Amino acid sequence: MPRDAVMIEDAPNPAGPYSHGVVAGGFLFTAGFGPQDPATGQVVPGGVYEQTQQVLRNVESVLAARGATMDDVVKVTAHLEHLNADFAEYNRAYGEFFTAPYPVRTTVGSTLADILVEIDVVAHLPEA
Repeated sequence: MPRDAVMIEDAPNPAGPYSHGVVAGGFLFTAGFGPQDPATGQVVPGGVYEQTQQVLRNVESVLAARGATMDDVVKVTAHLEHLNADFAEYNRAYGEFFTAPYPVRTTVGSTLADILVEIDVVAHLPEA
């Protein structure tokens, strides 16, 4: 199956040898994004609410590069450093970016590298 890498300037630089996203089979699969501001490379100040907002803005940028929006997202995987303590604020920010019918979602607790949240998505591309 052919794959097409997505790399854009409006998302944080990858921390390793990976693409911001890959298009395959009519879907866009994104990398896991953290809460880094693409302009500075720094983690945005604040708690999990602000970090979740930035993560989802980073995801939106990659989707937009291929003509997709958050309404095209069909699957979300989220990792929280403090699952029990931060879930409500993460969920509040998450709800600002998605509308019904909501994508399926998995949210797990994970050990993250100096961030509170990381999210990747799968979106069906409109032209597919």
